[in-house]
Amino acid sequence: MKGEKGTVGVRELRQNLSVYLRRVAKGETLLVTERGRRVAVLGPLPEHSTALDRLIASGRATPAAGNLSEIGPPLAAQPGEPPLTDLLEEQRQERL
Repeated sequence: MKGEKGTVGVRELRQNLSVYLRRVAKGETLLVTERGRRVAVLGPLPEHSTALDRLIASGRATPAAGNLSEIGPPLAAQPGEPPLTDLLEEQRQERL
């Protein structure tokens, strides 16, 4: 049944919606017609249903490979360099 394409009229679909939704949940795609004219396609959700899933599937995003708790403490400033907090405060003051 998976991948099959059946046809159902709007009235029949409305009267037996739960039956057709079960078929769709099993993988069937239904072509919905109204007075013999195609008006819609009812099918299962795509495998990649979230925006992030679609980006990963298309290669435009990479899934996280680690855990944020494993990053460790922040690095110390190099000798002779001001601490990062001082640099951030300086940038904030420049914006005002």
